[in-house]
Amino acid sequence: MLITRETDYALRILRGLAGGERVTVADLSRNEQVPQQFAYKILKKLQKAGIVRVLRGAEGGCILAVGLDQVTLYQLMQIMEENSAVISCMRPGYQCHWCKAHGETVCRVHSHLASIQKNLERELDAHSLQEIMFGS
Repeated sequence: MLITRETDYALRILRGLAGGERVTVADLSRNEQVPQQFAYKILKKLQKAGIVRVLRGAEGGCILAVGLDQVTLYQLMQIMEENSAVISCMRPGYQCHWCKAHGETVCRVHSHLASIQKNLERELDAHSLQEIMFGS
Protein backbone atom coordinates (compact mmCIF):
# COMPACT_ATOMS: atom_id res chain seq x y z
CA MET A 1 0.00 0.00 0.00
CA LEU A 2 1.34 3.35 -1.02
CA ILE A 3 -0.02 6.77 -0.38
CA THR A 4 -0.39 8.09 -3.89
CA ARG A 5 0.39 11.60 -5.07
CA GLU A 6 -3.35 12.28 -5.18
CA THR A 7 -3.78 11.48 -1.48
CA ASP A 8 -0.66 13.47 -0.68
CA TYR A 9 -2.16 16.45 -2.52
CA ALA A 10 -5.48 15.92 -0.71
CA LEU A 11 -3.63 16.03 2.63
CA ARG A 12 -1.94 19.28 1.59
CA ILE A 13 -5.25 20.82 0.49
CA LEU A 14 -6.90 19.86 3.78
CA ARG A 15 -3.93 21.27 5.69
CA GLY A 16 -4.41 24.52 3.75
CA LEU A 17 -8.06 24.61 4.82
CA ALA A 18 -7.40 23.68 8.45
CA GLY A 19 -7.50 27.31 9.60
CA GLY A 20 -11.25 27.37 9.03
CA GLU A 21 -11.14 30.28 6.59
CA ARG A 22 -12.36 30.33 3.02
CA VAL A 23 -9.43 29.81 0.65
CA THR A 24 -9.37 30.06 -3.14
CA VAL A 25 -8.15 27.17 -5.27
CA ALA A 26 -5.37 29.40 -6.61
CA ASP A 27 -4.17 30.15 -3.07
CA LEU A 28 -4.40 26.49 -2.04
CA SER A 29 -2.43 25.47 -5.09
CA ARG A 30 0.26 28.06 -4.51
CA ASN A 31 0.56 27.69 -0.73
CA GLU A 32 0.43 23.89 -0.66
CA GLN A 33 2.42 23.25 -3.85
CA VAL A 34 -0.44 21.39 -5.57
CA PRO A 35 -0.86 21.82 -9.34
CA GLN A 36 -4.14 23.65 -9.88
CA GLN A 37 -5.56 21.06 -12.31
CA PHE A 38 -5.10 18.38 -9.63
CA ALA A 39 -6.54 20.63 -6.93
CA TYR A 40 -9.85 20.95 -8.80
CA LYS A 41 -10.09 17.19 -9.29
CA ILE A 42 -9.26 16.47 -5.65
CA LEU A 43 -11.61 19.13 -4.32
CA LYS A 44 -14.43 17.61 -6.36
CA LYS A 45 -13.86 14.25 -4.63
CA LEU A 46 -13.56 15.88 -1.21
CA GLN A 47 -16.78 17.83 -1.83
CA LYS A 48 -18.63 14.70 -2.94
CA ALA A 49 -17.49 12.99 0.29
CA GLY A 50 -18.78 15.92 2.35
CA ILE A 51 -15.38 16.96 3.68
CA VAL A 52 -15.16 20.35 1.97
CA ARG A 53 -17.60 22.90 0.62
CA VAL A 54 -16.78 24.65 -2.63
CA LEU A 55 -18.34 28.07 -2.95
CA ARG A 56 -18.65 29.64 -6.40
CA GLY A 57 -18.69 33.25 -7.52
CA ALA A 58 -16.82 36.40 -6.59
CA GLU A 59 -16.84 35.44 -2.91
CA GLY A 60 -16.03 31.83 -3.74
CA GLY A 61 -13.42 29.49 -2.40
CA CYS A 62 -13.20 26.35 -0.35
CA ILE A 63 -13.84 25.66 3.30
CA LEU A 64 -13.84 22.57 5.49
CA ALA A 65 -17.27 21.03 6.00
CA VAL A 66 -16.12 18.75 8.83
CA GLY A 67 -13.34 18.83 11.36
CA LEU A 68 -10.11 17.05 10.49
CA ASP A 69 -10.53 15.17 13.76
CA GLN A 70 -13.51 13.41 12.16
CA VAL A 71 -11.63 11.98 9.15
CA THR A 72 -8.95 9.28 9.22
CA LEU A 73 -6.14 8.69 6.76
CA TYR A 74 -7.81 5.41 5.76
CA GLN A 75 -11.06 7.23 4.99
CA LEU A 76 -9.20 9.81 2.92
CA MET A 77 -7.46 7.07 0.97
CA GLN A 78 -10.83 5.49 0.24
CA ILE A 79 -12.22 8.84 -0.91
CA MET A 80 -9.25 9.25 -3.26
CA GLU A 81 -10.08 5.73 -4.50
CA GLU A 82 -6.72 4.29 -3.69
CA ASN A 83 -6.24 0.59 -3.92
CA SER A 84 -5.27 -0.21 -0.36
CA ALA A 85 -4.39 -3.85 -1.00
CA VAL A 86 -0.86 -4.86 -0.03
CA ILE A 87 -0.92 -7.37 -2.90
CA SER A 88 -3.27 -7.87 -5.84
CA CYS A 89 -4.79 -11.05 -4.43
CA MET A 90 -6.37 -8.96 -1.65
CA ARG A 91 -8.67 -7.25 -4.14
CA PRO A 92 -12.30 -8.40 -4.12
CA GLY A 93 -13.04 -11.01 -6.78
CA TYR A 94 -9.39 -11.85 -7.45
CA GLN A 95 -8.91 -15.33 -8.93
CA CYS A 96 -5.63 -16.82 -7.67
CA HIS A 97 -3.78 -18.56 -10.47
CA TRP A 98 -1.59 -20.46 -7.99
CA CYS A 99 -4.59 -21.89 -6.14
CA LYS A 100 -6.18 -22.83 -9.44
CA ALA A 101 -3.02 -24.56 -10.66
CA HIS A 102 -2.57 -26.48 -7.40
CA GLY A 103 -6.21 -27.30 -6.69
CA GLU A 104 -6.18 -25.26 -3.48
CA THR A 105 -8.86 -22.93 -2.18
CA VAL A 106 -6.65 -20.83 0.09
CA CYS A 107 -3.02 -19.84 -0.28
CA ARG A 108 -0.95 -19.74 2.93
CA VAL A 109 0.75 -16.54 1.74
CA HIS A 110 -2.65 -14.94 1.17
CA SER A 111 -3.76 -15.84 4.70
CA HIS A 112 -0.75 -14.15 6.27
CA LEU A 113 -0.99 -11.09 4.03
CA ALA A 114 -4.71 -10.77 4.80
CA SER A 115 -3.83 -10.48 8.48
CA ILE A 116 -1.20 -7.84 7.73
CA GLN A 117 -3.71 -6.00 5.53
CA LYS A 118 -6.30 -5.88 8.32
CA ASN A 119 -3.73 -4.59 10.82
CA LEU A 120 -2.56 -1.90 8.41
CA GLU A 121 -6.13 -0.75 7.69
CA ARG A 122 -6.91 -0.70 11.41
CA GLU A 123 -3.82 1.44 12.08
CA LEU A 124 -4.60 3.89 9.25
CA ASP A 125 -8.18 4.17 10.54
CA ALA A 126 -7.05 4.76 14.14
CA HIS A 127 -5.54 8.20 13.49
CA SER A 128 -7.43 11.33 12.50
CA LEU A 129 -6.03 13.74 9.94
CA GLN A 130 -5.88 16.32 12.73
CA GLU A 131 -3.60 14.02 14.71
CA ILE A 132 -1.42 13.19 11.70
CA MET A 133 -1.03 16.80 10.54
CA PHE A 134 -0.89 18.67 13.82
CA GLY A 135 -0.23 16.06 16.51
CA SER A 136 -3.42 16.76 18.45
